[in-house]
Amino acid sequence: MGSCCQEKSCDLAKLRKEQAKVLWIVLAVNAVMFFVEFGSGLIAHSLALTSDSLDMLGDAIAYGSSLYVINKGRTAKAWSATLKGSIMLVSALAVLAQAVWKLTHQVQPEVTLMSGVTLLALLANSACLVLLTRHRSDDVNMSSVWICSRNDLIANTSVLAAAGLVFLTNSQWPDFVVGLGITALFLKSGIGVLRKARQELAQQRAVSAPA
Repeated sequence: MGSCCQEKSCDLAKLRKEQAKVLWIVLAVNAVMFFVEFGSGLIAHSLALTSDSLDMLGDAIAYGSSLYVINKGRTAKAWSATLKGSIMLVSALAVLAQAVWKLTHQVQPEVTLMSGVTLLALLANSACLVLLTRHRSDDVNMSSVWICSRNDLIANTSVLAAAGLVFLTNSQWPDFVVGLGITALFLKSGIGVLRKARQELAQQRAVSAPA
């Protein structure tokens, strides 16, 4: 029995080490891409690109939170997931505010910069998703991280499509619509992560409640 417990403890420690390594990599990628996309989004006047950069920032913060709780219990991980869900909701509101600004200023995005930077972000996020997929079912912490990365790929693909449509139609509306679509994705994912985290917290409170 002692040997069995020791083996399980070693396996758990190995898993936590692997999770931490992956999280450090995806945190660094998202932090760098936030600055690249945010600056490019402002220069290109792209709502979709700027909104995607905010998602990168939110993910970097979320991955930092995940690293902090990686060796902690399920309650701490549920609170970390709550933070991620909250960041998604705040990002959605930030993009919505920029959408209102875009409507009043009628500025058309610069397609070449918009599409080039988005393609770079798509490649970076694809690599992150590959790294995270093997850990998506480990716990609520890693599951919420995987959802963040999946959202990135959806957002990147949408921004590329918007760039193509802006070029074809010579209009800002595709960029505007995609920006709002990313906002809706943030809202849906944020609410889903918060709901799952709340369920996990309720289960932990039930387990720790005195009989």
